[in-house]
Amino acid sequence: MDLDTYRQDSRETWAKMAPGWEDRREWLMGITGPVNAWLVEAADPQPGQVFLDIAAGTGDLGLLVAERVGDHGRVISTDFAPEMVDVARRQGEARGVSNVEFRVLDAERMDLEDDSVDGVVCRYGYMLMADPAAAMAETRRVLRDGGPLAFAVWGTPDRNPWAAVPAMTLMQRGHMPPPEPGAPGIFALGEPERIRDLVGEAGFAQPVQIEELAVEFRWADFDDLWDTLIRITGPLSRVITALPDDEREATRNAMEENVAQFLGEDGTYSAPGASWGVLTR
Repeated sequence: MDLDTYRQDSRETWAKMAPGWEDRREWLMGITGPVNAWLVEAADPQPGQVFLDIAAGTGDLGLLVAERVGDHGRVISTDFAPEMVDVARRQGEARGVSNVEFRVLDAERMDLEDDSVDGVVCRYGYMLMADPAAAMAETRRVLRDGGPLAFAVWGTPDRNPWAAVPAMTLMQRGHMPPPEPGAPGIFALGEPERIRDLVGEAGFAQPVQIEELAVEFRWADFDDLWDTLIRITGPLSRVITALPDDEREATRNAMEENVAQFLGEDGTYSAPGASWGVLTR
């Protein structure tokens, strides 16, 4: 994999996903809100502190942190996609917050001073980065000694059929290759040992606290599930929307057949998921 090409494609992809993430923000927060809550409790922001939110997306995690650091504290809410930063900024404006700075920032090369923040949070970011080791080292550089880093990544495919089954369907139809070992992706940091190695190599303290956080994805019907695939799933969406109309329809039919295992008697769909919540200093 050419990582520079991946970076460009990823930035373009998440720019396109921003409207869908904004439209489906409440749905997504209803599912992953407990992960946000765990990260805030783990990081334990204190009044007056400066916190950095990496890969903030819609900004909800950073806004929770902002409540904890108060008017005398500050949160730097960042994403490498300007369109996502705009979404987060609109969320902040809607809530009337004044202690959050919204910035476009590349986590692998952060335009921040050494030892400039008291704590860092990141939800579902490091696993998708072209060079997570560089991003982790940058995180360590800007974080003051003893400051907490709390982040979440998805676990392994077997613990996350909500994502694994759609990806498998695309691979079965020849639209996606199997993931390369070590390549960035949703399951790139699914193994705890990989997380420990990454954190340790960046200079963070050991042992690292790692806790499994269970979630449940829910959809009203298959149209709702398909809408999430098209509008918010990043790389999967990019593959699906690039298909010719007839093949997209055939893929949709195959997807509906494969996700039938998620279908309940009431016509709704639900699938389990599992994240790793990680705390280090």
